[in-house]
Amino acid sequence: MKLRILYFATLRDLAGVREETVSLPDGLQVKDLKNLLGEKHPELIRAFNSAIFAVNREFAFDDQPLKEGDEVAIFPPVSGGSVNGPTILRIVQEPLDMNALLKEIITPTAGAACVLTEGVQARSERGEPLENPHQSPEPQHPMVEEQMEQVAQEIRDCWESVESVAIVQHLGEVQPGAPTVMVVCTAAHRDAGVFEAARYGLDRMKQTIPLVRKEIDPE
Repeated sequence: MKLRILYFATLRDLAGVREETVSLPDGLQVKDLKNLLGEKHPELIRAFNSAIFAVNREFAFDDQPLKEGDEVAIFPPVSGGSVNGPTILRIVQEPLDMNALLKEIITPTAGAACVLTEGVQARSERGEPLENPHQSPEPQHPMVEEQMEQVAQEIRDCWESVESVAIVQHLGEVQPGAPTVMVVCTAAHRDAGVFEAARYGLDRMKQTIPLVRKEIDPE
């Protein structure tokens, strides 16, 4: 299988190319790609200990399977990424305010911020059309707080270049179109993995915070 490899920032300098195409046997994983690239570009071996890999613009662990035509982007931790911004973890009853949260989390060193939310659909179809008048997480505050802390730490462990992390969870009734959770990550540059980090945080919150859905047949 052939893969398109994209190098960013200092990794581009170490590899000596901006991008390249490599061939691997079918059925291999990201860790196998690391070994192949390390043999081809020995200067990259040490950098891979902290590099961020994304397959088709989604964060990838070592055991991520690869397939024909995949695009693999490799990002280093951003220089100066050790400067930690705030970590904001909050449970609220009022509607989530993205602008207020951004104003609170963005620091002078942050050149990029990614905001991802999970909202309530007004209508869904699973065999028959249904309307969703509202949706809310179970109000188990200690469990939600513990999970938010865990997700924030996972983000910081995986993305050293992320400066600030915010996770805000709404508890209580949410009307259609309104977000139930908001995840924000900031970094010095937009190529520092902020999108991948925020998406990872949102996916992890969705996996572990139960939602109570109330749906009505429009008929």
